Amino acid sequence: MSAPAAVTVRAVRPEDHARLGEIGAAAYLDSGLLAFGESDWYAGELRDVARRAREATVLVAVGPDGAVLGGVTYVPAHDHPYAEVAREGEAEFRMLAVAAEARGQGAGAALVRAVIDRARADGRTALVLSTQPVATASHRLYERLGFRRAPGRDWAPVPEVALIGYELRLSD
Repeated sequence: MSAPAAVTVRAVRPEDHARLGEIGAAAYLDSGLLAFGESDWYAGELRDVARRAREATVLVAVGPDGAVLGGVTYVPAHDHPYAEVAREGEAEFRMLAVAAEARGQGAGAALVRAVIDRARADGRTALVLSTQPVATASHRLYERLGFRRAPGRDWAPVPEVALIGYELRLSD
């Protein structure tokens, strides 16, 4: 699977951390995905790209000019500290976010394809994720790329936040 020509996916670099952190927080805030708005603890998690990059694989989508358009965190296994719903043999991705001005240009799809490719290369049986019910544009992207709803993975990290699961079977 390849990204559209105008978008390249690569590993995050230290000079990308602040930009990606702001993209993530803004995307979640603008979409109403942070239950407690700017004061939501998860906004801090989204902004702390430096820590995430030390502990997990963070990828960014960049445009032809090298500008960061968005990013995603790849979680390679069920026992990884960032894993939430992955089971043994599966990978997961989290914190997918694209800058408002870059939406609809293929950055999100390029990032999801990149984590699909990583999960396949890692020999995982599935790639899974959690998302909020209101993130319907994201749901359409996931379904277009072959993900299916997985109600058995639905959960709530806190009472105010219900998450729904998706999975892409890579092998049986």
